[in-house]
Amino acid sequence: MPKILIVEDDPCIRILLKQTLEELEDDGVELITADNGEAALEIISREAPELVFLDVMMPKMNGYDVCEKVKNELGITTVHIVMLTVKGQKLDRQKGKDVGADAYMTKPFNPDEILAVARKVLGL
Repeated sequence: MPKILIVEDDPCIRILLKQTLEELEDDGVELITADNGEAALEIISREAPELVFLDVMMPKMNGYDVCEKVKNELGITTVHIVMLTVKGQKLDRQKGKDVGADAYMTKPFNPDEILAVARKVLGL
């Protein structure tokens, strides 16, 4: 069963992302959520999701640090990480690329784009 991890500290945005992706549950996709970077790191290590939508500005550990640790320190290359943040400047995007993010999307996001990215990554 493919898994998507939604990592977002704002409960409203986390719920909106989950609602956006819920239709994929009909295709056997499991949705998992986390509200901080440390929890995300633990879930990624334990659950091995195929796709992670990762906020940048979060408590306990920011998204850049989570991505860096997953991709470079732990060497988990099977997870596709999409940085999803309000930080959309060129420098922010470059930092995401430098830490190993597979894609970078800015908020406010288009739910159709989120769904399209998930379908593409999961091959649905």
